Amino acid sequence: MHIMTGKDAVGGGLRERKKRATRAALAEAAVRLAAEHGADQVTVEAISAAAGVSVRTFFNYFDSRDDAFVVVDADASERVRQAFLAAPPGLPPLEALREALAAELREAERQHELWSLHARVLRSAPHLLVRNLGAQMADESGLAEAIARRIRAEDSSVPSEGDSGRAAPGLYPRLLAPVAGTAVRVSVQHWCERADEVSYAEVFREVFDLLAAGLPAPAR
Repeated sequence: MHIMTGKDAVGGGLRERKKRATRAALAEAAVRLAAEHGADQVTVEAISAAAGVSVRTFFNYFDSRDDAFVVVDADASERVRQAFLAAPPGLPPLEALREALAAELREAERQHELWSLHARVLRSAPHLLVRNLGAQMADESGLAEAIARRIRAEDSSVPSEGDSGRAAPGLYPRLLAPVAGTAVRVSVQHWCERADEVSYAEVFREVFDLLAAGLPAPAR
């Protein structure tokens, strides 16, 4: 569930906000240049210049050029996991996850153009699409562990698995994590195609309402 968030979507100290802003500026520059020229034609030097920083600064945030196209916000998934774990006790996992994701995605509508460009860049570069899929799977694995941890914490009858206190995800966490990731991707895609007709918040809410209801067939 690789999330593209706004530059000022979260709080923190001044230094952390500046770091997030620099990373966001580099990622945005990379996406815009790739959408205009093609990802293979974009260099680290061009991305850095467009963002107004040095090449050295670029490598403080990304290990490679391709990471700038894919790893848009390396901290977003951790923020979602922490918000999910901090949700009020007794809240069903799907609802807690919806609230955690909604908080992270609150800047989505402001970034409609950038979301669309990012999707176009990934579609036009198969190797980036593969990297993005790998990043999503890693995010979902971490989220599944968080879901398992929350379930275990709320139900003492659930046995602890794994070592070092780390929750080994069972079937439910392993299913819920990618389902939530898919829900985000589907809601973004649907909204990008109909941004003039509906708000992103409405689409996001409807998607999770459908999941909560068990995906009933639509009325004819």
